[in-house]
Amino acid sequence: MSSGTIDIEEFEDADADEFAERNDTERIVLFLDEHDDRAWKAATIAERLGLETDAVSAILSRLNERGLVRHKRPYWAITDDEERLQAAYRLHRHHETADDQYGEERLEDLQTDEMEAVQ
Repeated sequence: MSSGTIDIEEFEDADADEFAERNDTERIVLFLDEHDDRAWKAATIAERLGLETDAVSAILSRLNERGLVRHKRPYWAITDDEERLQAAYRLHRHHETADDQYGEERLEDLQTDEMEAVQ
């Protein structure tokens, strides 16, 4: 979608809200997945997506810990483990659906007197 266009079949098959604003992590994963034939420097990803390089680096590190990206300094690429990527996507969608149905959880709302204060 970085070109400002998509295939008409993708458009027709998409849910009504599928193209709504994505969070930064989703945008990075989608970018890497769409460009899975290349590895990228964090600064280049940041530039392409209009994000701060430090934020992209932090997100990539978290994705790497979850096995969703590969890293060979200074380059990053999407995982080649399709099952892991699909499982993460399904879990993400499940959480989004739950948030839509029940509202987002706020840790502060779940806190009890016995718990330490959430910062």
